[in-house]
Amino acid sequence: MPGAAVRFVSAALPERDRIAVFREFLGRKLMRVEIEPLADHPFDADVTVRKWPGLDFISARRSPLRVGRTKALLSDGDDRLVFQIDDFPSFVSHAGGDVPLAVGDAILTSNSDAVNRTFPSPGALASLFLTRGALGPLLRAGESGIGRAIPANTPVLRLIRSVLTTLNEDAVSTTTELQTLTVNYVYDLVAVAIGATRDAAEQVRGRGVAAAQLKLIKAHLEENLWRDDISPEVLASRFSMSARSIQRLFERDGSTFTEFLRERRLHRAHRMLSSRRFDAMTVTDIALACGFGDLSHFNRYFRARFGMTPREVRKANR
Repeated sequence: MPGAAVRFVSAALPERDRIAVFREFLGRKLMRVEIEPLADHPFDADVTVRKWPGLDFISARRSPLRVGRTKALLSDGDDRLVFQIDDFPSFVSHAGGDVPLAVGDAILTSNSDAVNRTFPSPGALASLFLTRGALGPLLRAGESGIGRAIPANTPVLRLIRSVLTTLNEDAVSTTTELQTLTVNYVYDLVAVAIGATRDAAEQVRGRGVAAAQLKLIKAHLEENLWRDDISPEVLASRFSMSARSIQRLFERDGSTFTEFLRERRLHRAHRMLSSRRFDAMTVTDIALACGFGDLSHFNRYFRARFGMTPREVRKANR
């Protein structure tokens, strides 16, 4: 099912079965790799796999191990490109040679080649599985960027990390539109990290990236309307943007951050006041639940927006 998540937690299994289940189910069936825990280290893993149209995303915390796309597996026809970011040093042996990765570095590899990744210490990693047909045309130098380390301080990696945080949350998969937009955004950003064509770079710098960023921010706000501390400054670190950049996204959309947030809160309050499900809550309770800390402001904005007071709306729907 697109958007669904499969999670594997080794600690939830009997110790004698952990490595075998991890190798067979997650390794060979889902990830199409061979997995070998490194000797002298207790095996431990917490892995989540999400499969979306055109994009698989794997996030993991794991003990030291070696992961390999072996020759025996190459016959499966899986030719996807894998973009990986590590939070701890690792080592990649690829068709083009051996590549050491420092903390936060990224790399693009190909499932058409025999690849071995060694993670000598416990840590976290994130892997994006992208289709060759969709990513390839966006790359300026074709596949020459495969197997090359991308330094952690590369600016676009901050944006990719922001999207990975969003991918880790189930809320983003609730609509097909947002899911598709996020997948396209991921492809654009990865292309820039590897080396995008002029057209792809223009798309990322222009309307495409702005629309994607705004959609993701709006989706996050919808999930957090109840918070009274939400602001561009609070969102800045989460989305790897400045507070002013966030404000400009809303201004280009014909509104402001404050106006959008207030409008969505008012609509949520109206829905709650119109529903019998919330009869046990007072108007004040509903105002607070929708992020309004000042009842007089809530009443004034509500009446200006809907032409009725909150109590009149509640009465009219009874």
